[in-house]
Amino acid sequence: MEIRYANHPEDSKRYTTEELRKHYLVEKIFNKDEIKLTYSHVDRIIFGGAMPVESELKLEAGKEMGVSFFLERREMGIINIGGEGVITLDGTEYEMKKQDGMYIGMGTKEVSFRSKDAKNPAKFYINSVPAHQSYPTVKIDIKNANPVKLGSQTTLNERTIYQYVHPNVCKSCQLLMGMTMLEPANAWNTMPCHTHERRMEVYFYFDMDEDTRVFHLMGEPQETRHLVVKNE
Repeated sequence: MEIRYANHPEDSKRYTTEELRKHYLVEKIFNKDEIKLTYSHVDRIIFGGAMPVESELKLEAGKEMGVSFFLERREMGIINIGGEGVITLDGTEYEMKKQDGMYIGMGTKEVSFRSKDAKNPAKFYINSVPAHQSYPTVKIDIKNANPVKLGSQTTLNERTIYQYVHPNVCKSCQLLMGMTMLEPANAWNTMPCHTHERRMEVYFYFDMDEDTRVFHLMGEPQETRHLVVKNE
């Protein structure tokens, strides 16, 4: 598990492009037959991806976590962005199509992932944060997610935010997780600009054409920086 540390804005504004990418960007989320995770000291979030191809992948708690199993003191949200797959939780199987999501409550001991077709493997995007209480596990497909339409075509930011792990959909301790889909010919994802003083946010860009790029604006309002990001 890779570990990322918190940075002060006064330090970050002096970073080179290479340093910004090193500290704020994870360039590879999915590896074949691997669960690839990153631990951030900001809000102690763990994020990453599981891509089972030939074999089933089991989620293990590394020594960095200091627990006997991964979700002993954590909750988790998952969205499948790939082919059809299966998540098994303490012996119960959940079939996961593309855009299906899941909230997994604290205390779930065994978590594993597999794909139905190795030629079109599932890609499970994962977020996990500390939890103080166990809430029920819930499978959430996109039809059950809460859609919030924002923006307009005139400002090039017409989009729908599908709230998967959200008080309007299911209970969680502190995790929020969703998926934003831009309408055709729109470019701005999170306009109007806003800050995150109360909680951190992880962005994962996917389903992009190979020749497209995202310019991710970051930093304090009076002195911004940017990262150029490609698909996944």
